[in-house]
Amino acid sequence: MSRPHQLTGRCWVVRAPDGKRIDDIDTDMIFHNAHLHITDPNLMAPHTFGNLAGWEDFPKKCKPGDILVVGHNFGCGSSRQQAVDCFTALGVQAIVGESFGAIYKRNAINSGWPLVVCPGIIDTDIESGEELRIDLEKSTIENLSHGHRYPLVEPFSSVQKDIYLAGSLFEMGR
Repeated sequence: MSRPHQLTGRCWVVRAPDGKRIDDIDTDMIFHNAHLHITDPNLMAPHTFGNLAGWEDFPKKCKPGDILVVGHNFGCGSSRQQAVDCFTALGVQAIVGESFGAIYKRNAINSGWPLVVCPGIIDTDIESGEELRIDLEKSTIENLSHGHRYPLVEPFSSVQKDIYLAGSLFEMGR
């Protein structure tokens, strides 16, 4: 499986309705526990952010290839895999965040999903609707809407890169 080293897409900066940053978005806000009976990832998409004030309609606005920009400790809380799979079902290609909950990060990496750690990213000039390019080889993010660059403080580890390139931990083990 060939996976891209550069990801380009429209971004969604996950902030509160008043424009303030939101930290500690937990897995229940991402994918509410009322929907945990859903096991088909394709049926998870409509429930993404269903418990996050101001973001309940995100699944209707999100398009395949979009990129999320989030604050500190995104995905904290329980270990539910649905909180990763719902974004995959929507076609979100990456999440750029200041930091991630440990279990969420491990679940996403094992799924071959690119989580990009960039402290301070939520407080930059990036706005929803702008186009970003993430270069996983150079460990940079570029805002194509106005040319600003943001260095990734935490580039992919060799293990994360191998899992991503394979498509998932299971694919890597084949």
